[in-house]
Amino acid sequence: MKIVNKALLSSAIFLSTAAGIYSPLAQAEAGKVSIVLDGYPLPFPVQPAMMNGTTMVPFRAISEALGITVKWDQASQSITATKSQGSVTKQVVLKMDSRNATVDGQTVQLTAAPQTVHGSTMIPLGFFGQQFGAAVNWNQATRTVSITSPREAMYTVGFYALSSFDQRSKIPNFNAVAFGWSRIDTNGQFTTTGKEYKWPQAAGTVTPDSIVQEADSQGTSPYLMVYSGDGNHELTKVLENAQLQEQAIPQIVSTATDKQFKGITLDLEGLGWSGDKAKARSDYNAFIQKLSAKAHQAGLKLTVVLHPLNSSYAGYDYKTLGNLADDLIIMAYDYGQKATPEPLDKVDEAIKLALKETSRDKLILGISMGSEKDSTVNAKVGLAKRYDLKGIAIWRLGIIGETAWTKMNEAIEFK
Repeated sequence: MKIVNKALLSSAIFLSTAAGIYSPLAQAEAGKVSIVLDGYPLPFPVQPAMMNGTTMVPFRAISEALGITVKWDQASQSITATKSQGSVTKQVVLKMDSRNATVDGQTVQLTAAPQTVHGSTMIPLGFFGQQFGAAVNWNQATRTVSITSPREAMYTVGFYALSSFDQRSKIPNFNAVAFGWSRIDTNGQFTTTGKEYKWPQAAGTVTPDSIVQEADSQGTSPYLMVYSGDGNHELTKVLENAQLQEQAIPQIVSTATDKQFKGITLDLEGLGWSGDKAKARSDYNAFIQKLSAKAHQAGLKLTVVLHPLNSSYAGYDYKTLGNLADDLIIMAYDYGQKATPEPLDKVDEAIKLALKETSRDKLILGISMGSEKDSTVNAKVGLAKRYDLKGIAIWRLGIIGETAWTKMNEAIEFK
């Protein structure tokens, strides 16, 4: 891959008309050009084009995927593009048929004036790199324009299990860490003992309590993670038994409070594989409603981890759960396939389906480091950025490769 150069891109992928004003992409032997953002195709309404020797691309499609707010003013025939990053806001004003743009109040000249083609505003491709920090590359072999979104701050959650101890130094990088030290057992009861998801033993002077307290003191919110599968119907047991719920819910809340956690992360998996799916959703909603009320009353946040809506598990009502919980984590790595990495089209679909049910500011994209390669992690991160989700959740500390960690830090700004 070579960094895009206007002349190179022009000679490599476009045909000009005799007048040199506008020509669509060459689509004969070579086929169409595609635009890829952070490793995944970006739909666009109009093919990239050549105008007076400058590569022009559809403005709104790329801008919105990069988190840039776009407003059109009919009276002045101008577009205002705004991007906020922390406390800094950048504003660019483009006027149709004018090469003069205004960037934060200063006049900047474009290589070509914005033009309307088939109802879409086309602007110079280099604009996104020059004004908003996106990197643009051209692959001649695949005829692909690749855009890498700029690094930006993002809310991050880390999962911490019994075998995560050797990467505990990464805890301060996350906004929140969910400690997987409790579960619903095969009898449908809450417990911090057992073979897995149990309260860990101390390692010298380092204790579970000290890890939690240290995380909190470093600005990382510690959450008590409660896990259960439904392989032995243990989850169904508690959801259908009011007495078990009356025991489990206060125990979960009191454990989180007594151990000085700031919230609860509920990871209850396996509902809706078979049986009455509507009943499973209703029972789970009722359980979360009770737990949410108790948790919030105790000053605790509640995060609910969910199978994606395009998985085999149909026991989860995103709309209701989104209203009850503070955050929802889409466990977008549970597609039952042996090959890795997780399919981007499935993850993309999972996000779109979730956004039909709840707001993006509550959605966190779960990424399994066990399913990804070093080279594929940022494509998942890119989807979270593209849809402006609240953030990402990494499963888990202990299996994060250093190369993958470096790449993620290139894509997002951790806490």
